[in-house]
Amino acid sequence: MSVDQITTALAADFSGMTDVADVTRILFRLGLSAALGALLGYERESLGKSAGIRTHALVALGAALFVLAPLESNSDQNAVSRVIQGLVAGIGFLGAGAIVKGQPGEEIRGLTTAAGIWCTAAVGMTVALGHAALAIAVTLVVLGVLRVLPVATPDPAPSKKS
Repeated sequence: MSVDQITTALAADFSGMTDVADVTRILFRLGLSAALGALLGYERESLGKSAGIRTHALVALGAALFVLAPLESNSDQNAVSRVIQGLVAGIGFLGAGAIVKGQPGEEIRGLTTAAGIWCTAAVGMTVALGHAALAIAVTLVVLGVLRVLPVATPDPAPSKKS
């Protein structure tokens, strides 16, 4: 294989990113996805939860990439829809890993972290679809749920065991 053949092969891999506006849009969407995911992860990490900044940033970034790939390859809307359906279902498996059940009668832990991972993937997908304002708004709502609701709602009374 000659240098010209290698150069031509490599150039073909970058042929879809010749327009500066396209490159800017893609990098913005990937960067914003990772940043919003990191923000959600910071909230969890600041409370000592197992899934923190890196996990949430990677979940949002991965979700965005999975959606951007078919969009950038000019796939039809059905293909994009299938990717989103797979992400919505598949991210549940990652979230399930955050859920821990102890002995019978013990509290189930990790449900909020699992739900946060699911929301983080949704934020990444939303950014990838070009709805940055909606993704930012949802991130703020999720942060509100995670920070305000625990303060605004009293702990339930401990259950009486007989």
